[in-house]
Amino acid sequence: MLEVLKKRFEENQNRHPDLVWTLVEQRLKEHPEQLEILKRMEETGGEPDTIGVDENTGKLIFCDCSTETPKGRRSLCYDDEALRKRKNNPPSGSAVHQAEEIGVQLMTEELYRRLQELGQFDTKTSSWIATPDSIRTLGGALFCERRYGTVFTFHNGAESYYSVRGWRGYLCI
Repeated sequence: MLEVLKKRFEENQNRHPDLVWTLVEQRLKEHPEQLEILKRMEETGGEPDTIGVDENTGKLIFCDCSTETPKGRRSLCYDDEALRKRKNNPPSGSAVHQAEEIGVQLMTEELYRRLQELGQFDTKTSSWIATPDSIRTLGGALFCERRYGTVFTFHNGAESYYSVRGWRGYLCI
């Protein structure tokens, strides 16, 4: 997994211009359990890479950098509550549950927009993002995508699911 991450790091310097691989590698070796989480992100199509450092904590931010929302994480409703409410044609699972199983969190809108500054992602797909409780308690959930050269944040019923909507996660190390 270290070799995969190193190659991706070197091929995508624009995502982390202020970082050097030796620092990233050292941090990963200090936290082997986090390396296993990155492996699970990779196995589900996420193509994880670091997009820099969290200014508040000093931790490296790794997130899904696949061009489109990861193929292994699509056609899911938002969370397990929405899955239970879906009576007809329920999806196979939920984004929040799948993220928990992998060991990551759904990207926030802020992180999603930060990723979009580094390239063009989700031009044919969309990704569920972390939704504030004030929206979720009313039955909604948020997702993002890039269309017409613009990054949009939308809402939908949390129980909805589409073949082109998945989720992106992140991990701080």
